[in-house]
Parts: sequence; C-alpha cells; structure tokens
Amino acid sequence: MRLYLFTLLVTVFSGVSTKSPIFGPQEVSSIEGDSVSITCYYPDTSVNRHTRKYWCRQGASGMCTTLISSNGYLSKEYSGRANLINFPENNTFVINIEQLTQDDTGSYKCGLGTSNRGLSFDVSLEVSQVPELPSDTHVYTKDIGRNVTIECPFKRENAPSKKSLCKKTNQSCELVIDSTEKVNPSYIGRAELFMKGTSLTEFYVNIRHLTHNDAGLYVCQAGEGPSADKKNVDLQVLEPEPEMLYKDLRSSVTFECDLGREVANEAKYLCRMNKETCDVIINTLGKRDPDFEGRILITPKDDNGRFSVLITGLRKEDAGHYQCGAHSSGLPQEGWPIQTWQLFVNEESTIPNRRSVVKGVTGGSVAIACPYNPKESSSLKYWCRWEGDGNGHCPVLVGTQAQVQEEYEGRLALFDQPGNGTYTVILNQLTTEDAGFYWCLTNGDSRWRTTIELQVAEATREPNLEVTPQNATAVLGETFTVSCHYPCKFYSQEKYWCKWSNKGCHILPSHDEGARQSSVSCDQSSQLISMTLNPVSKEDEGWYWCGVKQGQTYGEITAIYVAVEERTRGSSHVNPTDANARAKVALEEEVVDSSISEKENKAIPNPGPFANEREIQNVGDQAQENRASGDAGSADGQSRSSSSKVLFSTLVPLGLVLAVGAIAVWVARVRHRKNVDRMSISSYRTDISMADFKNSRDLGGNDNMGASPDTQQTVIEGKDEIVTTTECTAEPEESKKAKRSSKEEADMAYSAFLLQSSTIAAQVHDGPQEA
Repeated sequence: MRLYLFTLLVTVFSGVSTKSPIFGPQEVSSIEGDSVSITCYYPDTSVNRHTRKYWCRQGASGMCTTLISSNGYLSKEYSGRANLINFPENNTFVINIEQLTQDDTGSYKCGLGTSNRGLSFDVSLEVSQVPELPSDTHVYTKDIGRNVTIECPFKRENAPSKKSLCKKTNQSCELVIDSTEKVNPSYIGRAELFMKGTSLTEFYVNIRHLTHNDAGLYVCQAGEGPSADKKNVDLQVLEPEPEMLYKDLRSSVTFECDLGREVANEAKYLCRMNKETCDVIINTLGKRDPDFEGRILITPKDDNGRFSVLITGLRKEDAGHYQCGAHSSGLPQEGWPIQTWQLFVNEESTIPNRRSVVKGVTGGSVAIACPYNPKESSSLKYWCRWEGDGNGHCPVLVGTQAQVQEEYEGRLALFDQPGNGTYTVILNQLTTEDAGFYWCLTNGDSRWRTTIELQVAEATREPNLEVTPQNATAVLGETFTVSCHYPCKFYSQEKYWCKWSNKGCHILPSHDEGARQSSVSCDQSSQLISMTLNPVSKEDEGWYWCGVKQGQTYGEITAIYVAVEERTRGSSHVNPTDANARAKVALEEEVVDSSISEKENKAIPNPGPFANEREIQNVGDQAQENRASGDAGSADGQSRSSSSKVLFSTLVPLGLVLAVGAIAVWVARVRHRKNVDRMSISSYRTDISMADFKNSRDLGGNDNMGASPDTQQTVIEGKDEIVTTTECTAEPEESKKAKRSSKEEADMAYSAFLLQSSTIAAQVHDGPQEA
C-alpha cells in the first residue's frame, strides 16, 4: 500500500513539474558522412550564461552519458569530430558533429548544469544510409514547393536531335518533357525545357512547385540509340528544416518569410500546424484568427516575395510549429513554397506582467503603462494604434521624438520615466471610437513589444476631476486662475497641472519655483487645485491638464483649453468659472460706489438755518464738480489695493449711520427742552409770592434793564457748546427820555423775574455746561 502511494505521488509531481526553459530541435536527421549543427537555447540570466553546458546521450537505463561539455570535456567517440560553442550574447550554445555514422542515431539531451539533474531538452538524431546511385549521378536537394533547374549536357553532333527528360519508375523511364513539347500530365504547367543563348552543348529542364512525389531518379537524353548522350539526376525533395525561435512569455516574435520572386504577386499567409493540417492565423486577403486579434500584423517587405509577420503579447499556448507560404487563395497548397519555424515560449519571462485590457468611460481618461528593457533607457518610445483592416498596420500616434497626430491634439501625451523600465501614455476626452488595440514599441529590443486593448463604455456618473467649461478665455497681461475639483479619494495623491504640447505635457512649477512662470497652488480644505497664469502671455494659450498621480504611477486627468485675447477698452474679461474672480469684481464695484458717495457727502456741507439761496447754489455746483471728479476717479479706484477698498467700504457706512443718529438725538433733545421750558414757567408763575416782588430789583432787575419782552433765546447744541443769540428792537428817543411810573417798574421787574427763573430752570435741567 505504501509503495502504491509513493508511486502515485511521484507520478502526480512529475505531471505538475515546471516545463524546462531549455529549448532545441526535437528531431534532427542527416546521412552518413555528413555533419549536423544542433542549437540549444537557455534563459537570459547571468547564471545561465556562465554555468556548464553539456551534450549527453541517453542509455537504456535512463542515464545520460556526457559526450561533450563547455568545461572542456570530450569523449573518445567524439574526439576530433565534435565541439561545443557557447554564445552568451544570444543565450545559445551549439553542438557541431561531423563524419556522422549510423551509430550516431539515438536520443540525446542538451542542457545546463549537471547531467541527469540540470535543465535539459530532448533531441532525437537519425542518421540514414547513403542511397546507392550510379557514379555519374548528379544530386539536387530542394525544399518542397521550390523550383529546380536540371542541367543536361550533350555532344555537338546531337544538337539537332531530340532532347528529353524522363523519370525512372521500376524498370522503365516515364517521359516528363521533351523538345517536341510533349509533357507528362503530372507536369503540365510546371515543367519547361529550354536552351540558353547560342549554346549547342547543354539544355535545361525547369520544374516548379516541387512535391514529395517529384523526388526520384531522372535521366537527361539528347539523341537516339547508342550515340545518344545521357545523364543521371537524383532529385531529393525535403521538408524545410524549421528555424528555432526562443521567446519569453508576453514578449513578441517576428517571422521573416522569404519565398522567392516567383511568388511575389501571390497572396501570403502564416499558419500554425495542428496535427495533419496547418490552420491559417493571418493572410494578406484579410483572414485573421480571433485568438490573435489586435496582436498580429503581416507586412510586405519588398517586391521579391519577402514579408514578415509580427505577433506581440505571446502566450504559452502560442508555442508550436508555424509555416508561411504563398498562394492565390491565401491558403496552404501542396507544391507551393513554404518556410517553417518552431516557436518555444519561455514561461520564466523577464517581461513584467501587466494588464492587457484597460477600461475607460466617455469623457474620461486612461493612463497606460508600457514596459521596455531597463537596460535601454535611452531608446525611443512609441505608441501606435493597431488597425485590423486589410493587411493590418499600426500607425504611430505619439513618440518621444514624434509629434502627436492632429486628431489627438490636446488629448494624448507620452511620459518617459528613465530608469524604471516603464513609460506612460495618457489619453483623455475618451470617445467610443477610441476603443481598440494599441501597441507599446521601442527602437531597441524588439522583444519588448506589448499589446493593450482599450475598452470605452458610456459614462454613468460625473467625472472625478472636473474643470468647466472646456473653453476659457484669459486676458493678455492680466492674472488668470482656474480651479480643478477633485474628490476626497484623491486627497493623499499628488495633484498637478501641466501644459500640453506636441512634445508632451510639461508639469507646471509650484509658487516658490518661479516668479513669472505659470504656477500651481492646492487648497486641500476645499479640494481644489488651482492654476494661475500671472501675467498672461500669448504663449500661455493652449491645452492644460489637471491630473493626479501616485509616485511614478499616473492616474486620471481632465483637460481645458485656455484662449488668450487682448484687453479691449470699456470691457473686462472674467473667467465665468472662477467664483473668486466674480466676487472680487463685485467687491471692487461696491468700493467704488461707496467712495463716490463719501466724496459727495464731504463736498456738500449742511447749509444750516441761515444759508441763503446763493450759498445753496454754490454748494450744489461744488457737489456736481465733486461728482464729476468722482466719476473720473472711479477708474483709479479699480486699481487700488484690496485692503484700502475694504477699509473705505467699512468706514463710510459707519460714518453715515453715526451722522443720522446724531441728528435724531438733536431733534429729540430740542423738542424735549421746549416742553421743559413750558413746565418750568408755569410752575414759577404759580408759586410767586409778594416778597419776591419786593425783592425784584435785588434778583437781577438791573441786569436786564432795557430788555424787551420780544427778546429771543436760541440754543444750538454742537460739540457740547450752547450758543445764545439775542435780537433787540430799537426804541424811539421819546420813550427813553420818558419817566417811568412805579407800576411800569413793577411790570418790568416781574418780566425780569420770569426770564431769570426760566434760565435757572434750564440750567437745573441740563446740568452745567461749558461755554
């Protein structure tokens, strides 16, 4: 039971073991006395380049006996006829074996490290016996589908005689073609007999589109009977030896196909062997295997029938045997020239695994990371769009030294990041027409070509980054600011503005990195990143991008076009999207209006109760002049600093409020004083006694001598001052000289008393005041 479990475990682990990265030809065939060269491939690593390489032969017991190694070992049976050469720059080593014998037929391994333990690949070698041919036989060896031209010499006396070529079958020789234009049905359209120039000693037979059935022994003949000239020809038609291709997973491979001038005008194809058939994966007639959609191109090289097929984004299932050919149908046909390859895909790839599909939404953006060989940081980078129509092509859209195509203006840029083996391509303002396949290319290592499929869906929500509207206008010489809104999820990421051009998108510096340059500031609390152009120049016109990134990884972006116009008189251009600018303009208008009102209030004094009409007219004229000067100075007010404008707009309304309050208090006090005067006089009249009359002279009657009952007292409050004005009416001479009676003196005393009492009452009510 334990033995059974152990055997089962060994079987399971053998089945899941990792495929060896060593690769070579599976089958090699030759003939005795000939030589072979066997090439083995290994992964591109420093260890592999310097480790031991070997060639060993497997025995019946399963052991592999080393015959030759890179350490200098050479077995006796290979002495003097074999060598092993390492080519570290190509990651290959070659075993050359000469003077082959049938004893060399067997199973071998080429590998790295220690025999029976290291990495290896199985190779089958078959050495055939040389066929027995007549001594004068000329051998022609051609690949299937190719052409052969057989030379047939003859003597001059047989020049007028019939010439022919026949193929030996058993004991007879079947006619292929002769000079009387007889042609075997199997060779119609393929065989041709001709002579070159004026030569009378040679004729030629050309056979096109060779097949396996064409292989055999042929006889050339000129003349009849015993004097006829004959020559034996052995034609060998072989399958083309496949070329070895060793590629890494996710890399690219190019099949270079050279079929000859004779098929230059025929349709070309590439197919992959599938048991007994060869399935076409692409041809020049538009046929394409869906498994290779977006990652394969077929390109004619010249007019000699040469073309190439490029496949990017290699997958492990792409490994296998491939064959290129040419035929009017675009499909494999027997007898037509072919070329074959054996492709091995190394799963231990040095090319990083990246997304092969990128998704975006209409109006949004995508950032595509393209890998390249880190050892070739100075190589030129490109980005092209794969076109599936016709033969397929990939026009370059942007490159490190290539301008952006016109239809992608303001939408496409390439960011090179030397040193990290990656460059980034950003495409924004996406539309559904942008969906498709794109290729990342360099002019360096051709293996580093990758394919990206871009899928674009209709947007179902607002974009994460927003700058509206898409078009904005800045005024030459002024300051222009535009803000970019971003959501909270981008708070920790780096935000930036850049100016787009055909050569990329130049990141704008921060405020402390340039005085005159365009600058960027970020208000984290309001989730805005603003771009300021100060002052605006004509060179500032163009596309600007607002985006986010994390280190060297670029994220979403949005774009805005800024137009630059010259300032016109009587008009001001304000970005309709800039709320701060609109508020600033409104504040300037308010300050200017307040300033004008303040000047008018200062220029028109209160005319007072004694102002005459001329004074009022003069004041009005002065007010009109001040108003006119205020209008003329409004333009200057717009250029004042924002701090002075705010101060004026604050003090002027406050002064107006205080003035209105003071007037209201004055009116109230005057009305209140009149009421107090009336109350005081009534009270005194009620409480007067006769003793008061007797002492009227002592209480101030003399001080008021000459005063009239028409005396008026005017009290004006201003700065706590009380101003008293008195008007006196002139009396006639006769009244001054008249002698007064006692009754008149009493009346005058009583009047003086009342006036004095009124004055005392007013002082008691208002309190002491300074004159």
